[in-house]
Amino acid sequence: MGKKAVVLSSGGIDSTTAMAIARQEGYSIYSLSFFYGQRHRVELAAAKKIASVFGVQKHLVLNLDLKKIGGSALTAEIDVPKFRGQDRISKEIPVTYVPARNTIFLSCALGWAEVVGASDIYIGVNILDYSGYPDCRPEYIAAFERMANLATKAGVEGKMKFRIRTPLIGMTKAQIIQKGMELQIDYTLTHSCYDPDAEGLACGQCDSCILRRKGFEEAGVQDPTRYA
Repeated sequence: MGKKAVVLSSGGIDSTTAMAIARQEGYSIYSLSFFYGQRHRVELAAAKKIASVFGVQKHLVLNLDLKKIGGSALTAEIDVPKFRGQDRISKEIPVTYVPARNTIFLSCALGWAEVVGASDIYIGVNILDYSGYPDCRPEYIAAFERMANLATKAGVEGKMKFRIRTPLIGMTKAQIIQKGMELQIDYTLTHSCYDPDAEGLACGQCDSCILRRKGFEEAGVQDPTRYA
């Protein structure tokens, strides 16, 4: 089987580009998505299509009911912020932050990686064009990687050294899209909107839609998003 990697897949631009990079780097891909009670569950249909197109070894969807914890506009009856300017998006942690989400997701990815023998876990976080989430920062990723090798049988016994791979972490959304175009990604397959309508069409007004549209504009690439 050669090299194996677990890739966290939300069906969005960043995770799909990270998956394409993992494939380019010669990894057999194990795609991991989550139904966690998110209001934009349409992203799971996108993740399924992407897994099929990429020909992954397996696409696993885990059910985690984070609605019972709440505390986020994505999992609770809290309005998704709309029409926020770029300054506000980049300077404050918004209510779309899901408490400890990346820690929860990476922990599940780590468990699966240990079982299938994958030393690398790819996650499409970045710190330049993002919505202020604390679990997208390099210091967080470094801390989780240290923990991963302390908290697993494979790590403690020296059978495997786990790496959390963040190939997009220093890139703007435009640079990510340009990289994706080089890798021939069909971005019509992806979904980013936090508050889509009943048909899955993007609102065009939430932080994620604003960052997505800005990315395509700055990349000089036509935005393929279907907006409501």
